[in-house]
Amino acid sequence: MAQDTWKVVVGTVVFTVTATKCVEYLWNYRQNKLPESKPRKMVQAGQYDDDLFREQLARNYAFLGEEGMQKLKEQYIVVVGAGGVGSWVVTMLVRSGCCRIRVIDFDQISLSSLNRHGCATLKDVGTPKVECLKMHMQEVAPWCRVEAINQLWTKDSAEQLLLGGGKPSIVVDCIDNIDTKVDLLEFTYKKNLPVISSMGASTKSDPTRINVGDITATEEDPLARSVRRLLKKRGVNTGIPVVFSAEKPDPRKAKLLPLPDEEYEKGSVGELSALKDFRVRILPVLGTMPGIFGLTIATWILTKVSGYPMDPIEGKNRIKVYDGIYQSLAGQMTRIGMPDQRVPISVFEISYILEEVFRGKSPVSGYSSRLTLSKWDPSKPVSLQNVIILTKEEQKEHERRVLNGGEKIEDVYSSEVLKLIEKRFQEEQYYSRYR
Repeated sequence: MAQDTWKVVVGTVVFTVTATKCVEYLWNYRQNKLPESKPRKMVQAGQYDDDLFREQLARNYAFLGEEGMQKLKEQYIVVVGAGGVGSWVVTMLVRSGCCRIRVIDFDQISLSSLNRHGCATLKDVGTPKVECLKMHMQEVAPWCRVEAINQLWTKDSAEQLLLGGGKPSIVVDCIDNIDTKVDLLEFTYKKNLPVISSMGASTKSDPTRINVGDITATEEDPLARSVRRLLKKRGVNTGIPVVFSAEKPDPRKAKLLPLPDEEYEKGSVGELSALKDFRVRILPVLGTMPGIFGLTIATWILTKVSGYPMDPIEGKNRIKVYDGIYQSLAGQMTRIGMPDQRVPISVFEISYILEEVFRGKSPVSGYSSRLTLSKWDPSKPVSLQNVIILTKEEQKEHERRVLNGGEKIEDVYSSEVLKLIEKRFQEEQYYSRYR
């Protein structure tokens, strides 16, 4: 009985293996004999079937319309930077119907970048970011010509990389190095090339604070502040649309990680990076935020080039807030008995004082709510270098003790506060030359 059972088991196994091999053989034979499907033929030809294109992008046609989609197909877009932000820009532009994109980046996919990259997998680690994007996008939309340039963008290579393939419809800046970013934005501005730039996504986590606006409208963004100031020194004051986050910092939130002291002791910090002048610190990044930045940029491009209505609310469109701060100074001038109560500062300069000079908060307490503008030194006239952002309570105390009480500033405030305020005034004096 046991011997019969053994024979049944062996027979079942042999039959199963044989049947499986036969089915596999027949399937492969049939596939080789069948005519190639449209997608397969399209990949080999490097072209596309328009019916297939329309079917894949049916929802986009329904949204943007026939004319809008045709305009989108005619765009030539150059994306500089293929990391967390740039990869999502490219991915969604390709998926949305763009037919020609050039991607420029010198870097490779790393294991730590998989938390935010638009399409990279474990198999892509160690490969160039631009080649990774090109390979994956060909599988999604073989009609799109993705030109991958594995090269570092510099001022010396600007003409070749941005204009070598013809004049682009839009240049997308997704660079995270400040100097290179400023070089790129200056080049596009002076060459009259349409551009949109991504500001800092690191340490951000609130998607409701994402804004699209002119470079002058940015707030709560250290990267944007640095870029804006450097551009002013080069004669570029406005006209650069950017995506940024107006999320305010908080002690409980992520911060830029400082470079350890032992690294500084090794020598010049700039020599520690893989490439000259590139950042060496690790930036805390919540993987979703670069994606949101990239999707915002892609959406802005899709609506802009197709003619679809879009009217972003800029982050600094806070006239009521600024007017309230402006009126607080006017009221103070009355209370301290100034003979000429006309305010020698424009309401349009309040945003500059608040956001640029004092970083959106009181230098005394660090608070960013219930803010006012106050005269600082009673012995000097009101000017951009003699007004200070204070909370309402701090303004009242400053008036009582200093402006009306006659106490010396150095007797009222700590040396740390005085040094910070003096530093802010010196910065204003320096940057006011470029305003």
